[in-house]
Amino acid sequence: MQKVIRRTALARNQAQRKAIRAAKDAQREELKDTLRQRFAFNRMEIDNIRAERQRRREDWMRGPLAPQRDAGFDGKSFGALSPQAMNPPAIPKHLRRKYINFAPGDRVCIMKGKDKGNINEVIRVDASNETVMVKDLNMADVHFPEWLSEQYGNKNPFQTVNLPIPMDDVRLVVALDDPTTGLTRDVLVEHVYGGEPILEREQGVDIPRHTRYIAGENIEIPWPRSEPPTFKDEAWDTLRMEVETPTWLPSLQSAPFPASVLDELRNKFSKYRTRHDPEWVEQKRMEDLRREYLQSRSLLTPKGELMAMIQAKKQERLETQRDENGNMIMDDQTAGFIESFMKEKNAAATKSK
Repeated sequence: MQKVIRRTALARNQAQRKAIRAAKDAQREELKDTLRQRFAFNRMEIDNIRAERQRRREDWMRGPLAPQRDAGFDGKSFGALSPQAMNPPAIPKHLRRKYINFAPGDRVCIMKGKDKGNINEVIRVDASNETVMVKDLNMADVHFPEWLSEQYGNKNPFQTVNLPIPMDDVRLVVALDDPTTGLTRDVLVEHVYGGEPILEREQGVDIPRHTRYIAGENIEIPWPRSEPPTFKDEAWDTLRMEVETPTWLPSLQSAPFPASVLDELRNKFSKYRTRHDPEWVEQKRMEDLRREYLQSRSLLTPKGELMAMIQAKKQERLETQRDENGNMIMDDQTAGFIESFMKEKNAAATKSK
């Protein structure tokens, strides 16, 4: 018994080590993929800036002889960014921040870029890549394929859209009361942290469940008000009355499924099935024939005959220890031990009373 327990523990520990190693390998591959996407995204931005600087210097050097760049085959998309600029690479789940302290409706101030110092409202928060979109800020022309523009009915080859901004490049703007003057003024919050209490939100609301505070002051920052979406009943929707109407009542007198359905739900090679596929029956028949053949070959040798005789005697001895119902008969030594144990237990219980 100790050997069985030891083997089980060793197998369990080995399986745990394999699972931990596989999880680490998956995280490492995910990190490599993320870094590869991040480098490609940064390279695209650097190439765009470098090409624009070269064109600007060339235009300044040539003066009136500068080429007309917004003409030719690439004239329609000149000055527009690639659609990849709208999709920054995602951050692995194990590297993301625990609390997202931004929500649609917050007022934020941009700290980097061409719109540095401008304040406006957040219209979208993406937790997968930890970016936000600010209303009417960080706008850029993005070139879209012709088939995509035609699908949305746009005639221009490019559109002016909001580009995502990293969360580290924006700061929350909170209205606080000045204790000295008593006036309410906007305060730029440098550090915000999230924590308890964790609250329940209505279905369809994008506001996080945690509570956010100003670091160092422990002042709670209220979340913006968000109304749950209103759903309109359509003709193809299922009525609630039809969903809640019971169509089947469980009973102990009948099975929940017919026997044929139970056979289909069970495993194809389950021993509890009453009806099997022809290939399964043929496979079992071949296994029986192979077992009989191996037994016939083993009986040809003296060793095989001896092992078969030992197994037969062992099986016969086990059968003699069973009663008419097939249960094992307890020997006199075990019965005497149980009887003496019960007597001692009853005597101890009588003394305690």
